[in-house]
Amino acid sequence: MTSTSSTSTITARELNRATLARQLLLRREPLGVGDAVRRLLALQTQQPASPYLALWNRLDGFDPAELDAAFTDRTLVKATLLRITLHTVHCDDYRTVREAMQPTLYASRLGYRFAAAGLTPADAAELEPGLLEFAARPRSNGELAGWLAERVGTEKKDGAWWGLRSYAPLVHVPTGGPWSFEYSPSYVAAPEGRFSSEPEAAEAARAALRVLVLRYLHGFGPASVADIAQFAMVQRARVRAVLKELGETLEVIAGPEGRTLYDVHAGPRPPADTPAPPRLLPMWDSVLLAYDDRSRVIPPEYRKLVTRVNGDVLPTLLIDGYVAGVWRPVADGIEATAFHDLPDAAWDALAEEAHTLLAFLADRDRSVYSRYAHWWTKLPAGQTRVLPG
Repeated sequence: MTSTSSTSTITARELNRATLARQLLLRREPLGVGDAVRRLLALQTQQPASPYLALWNRLDGFDPAELDAAFTDRTLVKATLLRITLHTVHCDDYRTVREAMQPTLYASRLGYRFAAAGLTPADAAELEPGLLEFAARPRSNGELAGWLAERVGTEKKDGAWWGLRSYAPLVHVPTGGPWSFEYSPSYVAAPEGRFSSEPEAAEAARAALRVLVLRYLHGFGPASVADIAQFAMVQRARVRAVLKELGETLEVIAGPEGRTLYDVHAGPRPPADTPAPPRLLPMWDSVLLAYDDRSRVIPPEYRKLVTRVNGDVLPTLLIDGYVAGVWRPVADGIEATAFHDLPDAAWDALAEEAHTLLAFLADRDRSVYSRYAHWWTKLPAGQTRVLPG
């Protein structure tokens, strides 16, 4: 196998700007939602409003109705994927991401509560075809759990459903409301087949991971082995093997603090002094979670402030390309709390963003993220302003 070529270096600030460029955060782009999600690869979707706000931050003239329609016709699908959390991906990417994740899903979902219920991978293989046939039309949580209870018994039902709702190829069905999905999901079988043998599935996973690594570098690179492994929650050994196979199709870059980074050739790397406009990022924005070393966007001293003890990632202020605080809607506008003093020009720019955001939320849900308000009482005092609409 050929080896990758090493010809360049990148500073921490240049790495930040490369990340922002690829994640459409240096300027809003005139893209449709399908093309945008393909460019971004995946949007974190644990909170139903977050993909809408992610695209609002990134697209010029974003129309939320276009995202509603894309979910309804399944151009975009919501499912448990990367890091075994809810993501939105393009339908053309769904199978690749699932197959790359399959060994992780197998180990984590069939080897934990599923196994604790006294069930085995062989049981999953036997149950899965019937479950997917039952889910050929939309089914609620309760309906699918009830189907399993008839086959494994009520005592094993919860463990069976916990494992199979993530392991089996099920996608979420829009249930209406301002953000297409409610917190209580319904599911439908994804339009994909299953492999007839373990060797076939293993080879598909290897091939899919090669594609996923390339797509990740296009959307999030440059990145290290640890970054790629963190993004997909796959073993680093699998990542190293894929990078070796990709060989000279990739560039090796000397990164900050001696880290070895990988990138696609000709990936955008803007100069360090490229202006980065302020942004009001949603909860769990992908740019905050797609790396092992998150200092490219989150100053280390702020990481524990925006990522709470249970894993919730608060909506953040992005100033000059870096997390500088958090925000939330309140009765009089957008409450922005900065973790350090911001210049007046930054506050003025944030006020413009807040004005536009409030107009956007007014047509959907001004109380977005209100269920997470308890976290604000646990934050240290900061420079706080209410930015009116």
